[in-house]
Amino acid sequence: MAIVMKPGWSKPSTILFASEIPANEKAFAFALAQAAEFSANLIIFHAYDTLVVAASETSGIRYYDYAAAARAEMQHLEPLAQRVRDAGVQCEVIVRPGLAADQILALLREREIDRIVMGTHSPGPIGKLLVGSVAEAVLRTAKVPVFIVGPEVVDGTYRKFATRTVLCAVSLLEASHAVARFAAELAAQHQARLVLQHVIRPQERQDILAGRSIEQIEADVLALVPPELRAAITLQTIVVPGDPTEELLYQGRAQQADLIVLGAQGASTFAAITRHGVVYKVLAHSHCPVMTMSPALLAECGLSAAKHHPAEVYLAGVF
Repeated sequence: MAIVMKPGWSKPSTILFASEIPANEKAFAFALAQAAEFSANLIIFHAYDTLVVAASETSGIRYYDYAAAARAEMQHLEPLAQRVRDAGVQCEVIVRPGLAADQILALLREREIDRIVMGTHSPGPIGKLLVGSVAEAVLRTAKVPVFIVGPEVVDGTYRKFATRTVLCAVSLLEASHAVARFAAELAAQHQARLVLQHVIRPQERQDILAGRSIEQIEADVLALVPPELRAAITLQTIVVPGDPTEELLYQGRAQQADLIVLGAQGASTFAAITRHGVVYKVLAHSHCPVMTMSPALLAECGLSAAKHHPAEVYLAGVF
């Protein structure tokens, strides 16, 4: 199976920081650190749907002043842009009217962008991330990796934003070949250790193992990474029974992961809008950032639609 990977996905030359106003400072710090590390250009992007209303002195007719709204939003973001330039990173500010997710995806079609960085807030009263609709749309359909800084992510300043350990959730589904390879390329770029984790739900253990040992499953997981990448990085595999979310969050802390990599394929809309989605729960509780690969991005890698194992109906990282 030929997996196609664009070099910019693991070594970006242009990074899009999807900003709110006021900006998520923690997410901005990660975006700036990555741009500086890779000598990449940083685009600070903001979409607004609050229109500035002005009144005509002559007619008294109220109208929407799009130009004034854009200028006001640009003024809010200019201090961020100056901080980027002061750090020696090329920066561009883009402001557009419209729904944030729509405008982010539109810009991806127009420009050569290698990575999106965005933040989330703490869960609201119904248990949904407050950036939910924007994050969900981008995470589901972006054809570039999306780097998410969740509400419980530890500030990266104390460790100078170094990525020493990458934790990647995989399964035995076809899509995991692309997810594991991408994680391995990230680990190689950062000279980091890679931990591949496959969690088998207890009720599915008998069907998935089918007379095979955990050691044999570990060998299959190891084989997800191409030999040339295996030789270039320190690689560890973990295969355990349990709840995918709990085990992933536990290993994230136990392995002192600096980044979690997840792929998403074949999830229901219900899972996306409730606490039942693995990605949602990991984003809400992970202490480190999460890098996601959408179904659209996995398709760009040359993968067809997901074909699920009858007992294993999820790829760890499903929405």
